[in-house]
Amino acid sequence: MPYHNRFRHQPYHVDSHDCSVDWLSPPPPPAPYAEAGLECLAGAGELFLKAGVRAIYLLHGTFVGTDALGLIRGIARAWPEIADVLYRAQKHTLDRFAGDAGNFSPQYAADLEQALNRGIDSQSRIPVRLFHWSGENHHVGRADGAVRLIDELASRTDLPGGRVLLCGHSHGGNVLALVSNLLANDPAASREFFDAAIAYYRWPLWGRTDIKVWERVRQLVDSEHRPLADVSLDMVTLGTPVRYGWDLGGCAKLLHFINHRPEKGRRTHLAAFPAAVEDVLAAIGGDYVQQLGIAGTDALHPFWAWRAWRAERNLARLLQPGLRLRHTLQRLKLGVRLHQDGLNLLVDYGLPGGHIGQHHAGHAVYTRRAWMPFHFEEIARRFYRAGEPSIEK
Repeated sequence: MPYHNRFRHQPYHVDSHDCSVDWLSPPPPPAPYAEAGLECLAGAGELFLKAGVRAIYLLHGTFVGTDALGLIRGIARAWPEIADVLYRAQKHTLDRFAGDAGNFSPQYAADLEQALNRGIDSQSRIPVRLFHWSGENHHVGRADGAVRLIDELASRTDLPGGRVLLCGHSHGGNVLALVSNLLANDPAASREFFDAAIAYYRWPLWGRTDIKVWERVRQLVDSEHRPLADVSLDMVTLGTPVRYGWDLGGCAKLLHFINHRPEKGRRTHLAAFPAAVEDVLAAIGGDYVQQLGIAGTDALHPFWAWRAWRAERNLARLLQPGLRLRHTLQRLKLGVRLHQDGLNLLVDYGLPGGHIGQHHAGHAVYTRRAWMPFHFEEIARRFYRAGEPSIEK
C-alpha cells in the first residue's frame, strides 16, 4: 500500500505484478540446540548488533493470547488487578499446552536471546521480549493489540536512536499492519480510527474512558510530532493472512514468511483451495490458516459485549469497506497469499510430520524451535547484511 495508506485494506486479486516475491526451498533444519544452528543464530546476532537493533519483540497470533474469547475484558474494566491475574493464568496455561506449536513460548524467547547474544558482551545484549495481546479473532482485538504495542514501545527508554525488530505470527502480523498505519503521521486517519473504536474504550454518553491505554496512545499519535520517530521499526510477519494494508511511512523494513507449495496447473504464487479434508489434515498445500484467515472469517463478540459490538461495526467500515460477508467463499477460492508491500518469501518447508494438532494445517512451522536459525538468519541477511537487498520504506 502507498504512503498515507489511511487504513485501506489490501485488495484480493490474482495478479502478482504489484508484489515483491522470492521463492525458497530450505533444507531440513538442524536439530534444536545443534551447534550448527547456534552458530547461525550467533552470526545473525552480530548483524543485528551492528545494525543497531535495540530489542526484538515476538507477537503471537490468534487464540493463544491472554483473552482469546474476550471473556475477561468485562472484568478488566472494573477490576484490572484481578483481570491481570486471569490474563497471566490463561496465557501460562496456553503456553504449557501449545509450547512452540503456533506460539511464541517463554522458552523460545529465552533460547533465541541466549543464541543471538552468544559472544556479545553483557552491556550490548539484545533483549528478546514477548508481547502479549488478547488473541481475539476480530478487528477490536487486533486494534487493541496495536494500541497496546505502541504504548509499550513508547514507554521504553532504551529504544530511541536504534532499531526494533518486530516479528508477528499469524494475525500478530496484522496487529503490526495497524501499528504501521497509526505511526505514519496521518493525524486525520488516526482520529478516524480512534473515533471508530470509541465505544470500546470510552463509555457512551458518560464520556469516561475506562481503558486508559487507548487515551494515552490517542494523544500520542495526535501530537504534532510523529510518534516513535526516533525509533526504526523493522517488521516481519510469519504466516499472516492478507488483511489490512501497510503504511510504509510507519515502518522501516517489511518482510513476510509464507509456507507455500504450489499446485501443478495453477499460478505458482496462488494457493489451491483444499479439494478434500485430507489436504488440510496433511498440510499438502502449505499454510491453510494463512490462506483462509482473510476478510470474512472473524469471530463474533460475546452477546453481552455491546460496546465491543458497536466498535467492531465501526472499525469494519473503516478497515474493510466493501468486503461483504456473502462474498467470503469467492475470496477464499482466489488463494491470495501475497502481501502488496514488503518482500514475500514463499517458503517450501516440506510436508510436516505428525497430526494436525501438531502442525496446525501448516501454520505451526514458523514458531518451531528447529526453524529458528533459518528465520533469523534470513531476516539478518535480508535486512542488515551489507550488499544484500533490503526492503526499505
